[in-house]
Amino acid sequence: MSAVPSLRLIWLVAIVAFPAAILHSLAILGGLAIVIVADLLLRRDAVRVEMPELSRSFKDRTGEIRVRARGSSAQRVRIGIAAPEGIDSEDEEQTIDLPAGDSEFVWRYTPRRRGKYRIGECFVESATRLGLWNVRRRQELDCELRVYPNLRRPGDLRALKRGAEGLHAVRQMGRGREFEKLREYIPGDGFDEIHWKATARRGRPVTKVFQIERTQEVYAIIDASRLAARAVGEETALERAITSGLILGAAAERRGDLFGLAAFSHQIEAFARARNGKAHYAACRDAIYQLHPRQTSPDFEEIATFLRLRLRRRAMLLFLTSLDDPVLAENFSRATKLLASRHLVLAAMLRPASVGPLFEDERVNSANDIYRRLAGHLAWKRLKETETALARQGVRLAVLDPENFGASLVALYDEVKQRQLL
Repeated sequence: MSAVPSLRLIWLVAIVAFPAAILHSLAILGGLAIVIVADLLLRRDAVRVEMPELSRSFKDRTGEIRVRARGSSAQRVRIGIAAPEGIDSEDEEQTIDLPAGDSEFVWRYTPRRRGKYRIGECFVESATRLGLWNVRRRQELDCELRVYPNLRRPGDLRALKRGAEGLHAVRQMGRGREFEKLREYIPGDGFDEIHWKATARRGRPVTKVFQIERTQEVYAIIDASRLAARAVGEETALERAITSGLILGAAAERRGDLFGLAAFSHQIEAFARARNGKAHYAACRDAIYQLHPRQTSPDFEEIATFLRLRLRRRAMLLFLTSLDDPVLAENFSRATKLLASRHLVLAAMLRPASVGPLFEDERVNSANDIYRRLAGHLAWKRLKETETALARQGVRLAVLDPENFGASLVALYDEVKQRQLL
């Protein structure tokens, strides 16, 4: 706690103390000193500031926290809340008129990074009873601030709207995979649809009827290793993968499927078994909101073994990773070989900058442009070879545009649903 002279005290000294000192009026000086010291000693009780223990907000979106101030008497106070690094506060300090009892005000802020933050202190300044001193105090707070990915950017909003299309009827291809019932044989039924044991028991042909499986399990598996730290526009590849994975979860929820997720680097970082409902979606969001890139190589063997042991039911496993490194692509192919025999495995990655066919871009103005395009062509050729090698073992690789990554994942999921690949 500290006390500083107020403007009122400065004017009082200038108007009263200086003339009294010139006139050698000790009585006036003594009385003034007694008033000044008494005002400091008989100051008001301290104002108590309270914040909620937990507050949630979204990256790059303005959030609000209702702050409560408690005081025993009516007074004007100035309150400054120390925002942690990564949080922009609209007002570093606020001056409020505090009545006797409780009062509330709104503290507005804008998070610039995803993660967990702690607001640990604030500073309160209040005037004494006569207003001659400003008493400043430091007060400890315990407020946890969780910042989640922002799903309301223009590209992500389009992806979410595409997810809403799941509320409408979507034409399915094929007869379905889930057994529904038996019925009498009708001319035109295929021999592969005849239930031979029931035919033998009844003495007449009996046909199996299948229905489309309505509830399926969909997993987004996020790679948080060293390549996830690549810059993609103004954010990292991991940030884009987390946002797109949550968009995929919202689309699966609207289609009636079960959504789960996993995150890994050199170890398992997070796992949420596939379920549905708002509480489960919030749990998935909580599981990865603190996920950041690690300076390690991804351990595909570890995540593949982990999923084989825990997932008994056939599921769609969508890996959000980077496979433009030939060594990582080989490790991924080896690790997912057994996984693909039980589950539908897909891999989606962001298209690296300048990767594409040699003659795709006409903007070539110098020899350096030629060499740069040639390097991009060789990287594109390696990705095509990786795509072909993975396709042989039933794994599909999709190289998607960074600007429409979330929408492309939802479109890929729609294709799987329509073709009943799962």
